[in-house]
Amino acid sequence: MLLHNFKYSFKTLFKNKMLIFWTFAFPIILGTFFNMAFSDIEKNEQLKIIDIAIVETNEFENNDIFKKVFEDLSDSNSSNQLFNTKYVSLEDAQELLKDNKITGYLLLKDVPEIITNTSGINETVFKYVVEEISQNESMIENVVSSKFNKMNPLIDINYEVFYQSIYNEAILMISENSANIKDISNNNLSYTMIEFYTLIAMACLYGGILGMVSINQNLPNMSSTGKRVGVSPVSKGKLIFSSVLASYLVQLIGLALLFLYTIFVLKVDYGTNILYVIILALTGSLAGLTLGVAISTLFKTTENTKTGIVISITMLGCFLSGMMGITMKYVIDKNIPIINKLNPANMITDGFYSLYYYDTYDRFYFNIISLLIFSIIMITLSIISLRRQKYDSI
Repeated sequence: MLLHNFKYSFKTLFKNKMLIFWTFAFPIILGTFFNMAFSDIEKNEQLKIIDIAIVETNEFENNDIFKKVFEDLSDSNSSNQLFNTKYVSLEDAQELLKDNKITGYLLLKDVPEIITNTSGINETVFKYVVEEISQNESMIENVVSSKFNKMNPLIDINYEVFYQSIYNEAILMISENSANIKDISNNNLSYTMIEFYTLIAMACLYGGILGMVSINQNLPNMSSTGKRVGVSPVSKGKLIFSSVLASYLVQLIGLALLFLYTIFVLKVDYGTNILYVIILALTGSLAGLTLGVAISTLFKTTENTKTGIVISITMLGCFLSGMMGITMKYVIDKNIPIINKLNPANMITDGFYSLYYYDTYDRFYFNIISLLIFSIIMITLSIISLRRQKYDSI
């Protein structure tokens, strides 16, 4: 009986055109619109070679660290090229900046000084690099100081030669480890990925419609099939479990199609942790399914009204997690963090963030556990509601 009802529920769900649209077609259509709307943003925001100038001063000529780093970052034959650097006099640098031919110029005296006309991403990157080099200089000084403190002052040694040896060693360390700034803006700074994260979250939560329909089919006050189930001698728990299991399988098929479409057609990069992405999608789908089951049992109204409730909750959750405005998630997290901690759509999108941006999995596991707790709460509420339902007549 369990297997028979599973097959029956599976076929019934696939024949429901409304369900197929919301769980299969709508996420794919919305993903296509996202790609059309945001595809050019990635290209426009990608980091480009920055034109700068460095004033040739005695301080710069004698500073091997600044010279080495800017040579590495200005090498046109390197994939790590960040700057197109001109070495000019102060007057020429001022003229280039006045004509907007460079982003800014570096004047190295006692302290590095960056001169620009405006503020923007290029100016910020230029300033960041100079600050990093300055910090490395401090590190070298600490290394030298530490080496000298460990020396035996009674030993007659050429301090100048020793200093130069340590200095060269530190420069080599900097050039190998600290000057490798790469253009990863299109991979790790892709804020348009937020839209696709929320799209996956929406697809997971739309599975709630499937869960809702599967429960409605077994409720005597919702359908003729439910009336027959209500008077039949078979186990109601097994029937409901097989129906929910069928709806979960249908949901996973729709989610798999969405993943395949976004990856191979829209060329969306979900990162290298594909196994964790699948685990997150499975857990998010379970949360969406149990949400629909809870709504079906808790609300005593028509199926269309319940569908509207599922869709409204899903879209509100996706809105708060950044679908309609990429800053909304940040605003909620900063001002009312409890909302997104209870929002299953945010749990899913935040799980994707943790995989995409962080090296550790602590935040990912936290979101997985949160989704499981949410699912358990929804299931518990559904069981309590189903046990309390009684009918005087069917």
